[in-house]
Amino acid sequence: MSVLTVYEAGSRPTKQANPDYFTGKVWQDPVIEAPGPARVRAVKVTFEPGARTHWHTHPLGQTLVVESGAGFVHLWGQEKLSILPGDVIWIPPNVKHWHGAARHVSLVHLAIHEEMEGSVADWLEPVDDQTYGGELEARR
Repeated sequence: MSVLTVYEAGSRPTKQANPDYFTGKVWQDPVIEAPGPARVRAVKVTFEPGARTHWHTHPLGQTLVVESGAGFVHLWGQEKLSILPGDVIWIPPNVKHWHGAARHVSLVHLAIHEEMEGSVADWLEPVDDQTYGGELEARR
């Protein structure tokens, strides 16, 4: 039994995210899918300007670590927040939300979540253009 797994650079190629769950062009680079009994999953997500997820939830929550660019995270029923490099965002389990890039700037974040019963996310409806807005506002 091996206790160490090394993923060599380039062994897991970048792929375009499923357009059924995203608006605009989004790219995913797998980071880790730990073997059971571990459940952790992480992916580096690159949103082209104006791209965003659809509304969705995570059964065990999600952490976002913003690496570069600028964008938004928006939890259902709350104010949309601007996010910038260095920000770490915790989204609680089963909270409806979306995240993505600002209209004129790309966004790269690390998304960390756990699998439960074969799922890491429950995908819902697209974010409409009015809700998205796309323009960055000064942070409070």
